[in-house]
Amino acid sequence: MKFEWKKQEKEIYNVNTNPCVIDVPAQKYIVISGNGNPNDEIFSNKVAALFLVSYKIKMIYKSFAKKEHEITDYSVYPLEGIWRKASEKEKLIKEELQYNIMIRQPDFITKQLFDMALEAVRKKKDHPYLPSISFETICDGMCVQILHKGAFDNEPASFAIMERYCLEHNYKRTEQEHRELYLNNANRTKKENLKTILRYKITDIGK
Repeated sequence: MKFEWKKQEKEIYNVNTNPCVIDVPAQKYIVISGNGNPNDEIFSNKVAALFLVSYKIKMIYKSFAKKEHEITDYSVYPLEGIWRKASEKEKLIKEELQYNIMIRQPDFITKQLFDMALEAVRKKKDHPYLPSISFETICDGMCVQILHKGAFDNEPASFAIMERYCLEHNYKRTEQEHRELYLNNANRTKKENLKTILRYKITDIGK
């Protein structure tokens, strides 16, 4: 059986343009951190490193899973990013952004598999950002999220809808950082067709 996140985790990824509250459980990721403009080559190279390792993990899992597991294959998850501004300046300066970019791994992927994949990629490709990748478990908990359609620079309009929703439903944002889940490839998709899930942590102040 092949595990496909689009079909089997609809409660997390099947989001529309109306805000909703979700309780996000602990999830496994491979992660790399950095700062600066996401349009720079450094950022693209870090993304490439994450996908190199993710696909190698998938290949190694498939080679072991044929006889041992019901799930013998899976779809690689999309890129995600946690973003924060370096200061409280009202104007966004992309060169000062801080980020953790990551690719989620299925629950059945282990740290041992990650280590094997990382070493296998290192032997074949001398990529400068491979040593910076870590295997982590992250739990976001209660969040509000929305599907943003269009260019990344237009995200403030969707954030305004989320903020209004929280105000109307007695939710309070707990952190200034936010998460983005990129449902399509920005390098192969027209800006107006981009789909990005925007999410940030909240607490219920109505109780």
